[in-house]
Amino acid sequence: MGYEKKYFYGTGRRKTSVAKVRLYNGDGKFKVNGNDISDYFPTKILRSIAGQPLIITETNEKFDVICDVYGGGVSGQAEAIRHGVSRALLEFDSNMLRSTLKSAGFLTRDSRMKERKKYGLKAARKRPQFSKR
Repeated sequence: MGYEKKYFYGTGRRKTSVAKVRLYNGDGKFKVNGNDISDYFPTKILRSIAGQPLIITETNEKFDVICDVYGGGVSGQAEAIRHGVSRALLEFDSNMLRSTLKSAGFLTRDSRMKERKKYGLKAARKRPQFSKR
């Protein structure tokens, strides 16, 4: 028919951060929680991490990215956005972009999380100081 999607959606996760990403047809604007990406992420490295899937697939001038991210710290949030953008790009064109994103490792959910604190210990593995006498 003539039906075209309004936007492409992807959810990204990393540690305790969750990013809900929408890709609209546009000219490369990137908004995070209503702010411009340069206002939200303080360093250039974090901004580049969030935009890596668009650069590697050469679609950074093709889409406007709007994402809502919560939980965790800035590094985890940037990687959650990267994961969400990758998934949204797959929804746009799975056949062409899947191999590129897969080889870069952007489609795999990084499951490393903070280990929980155990009872009797000061942290996850740190023990109380041992005293012989």
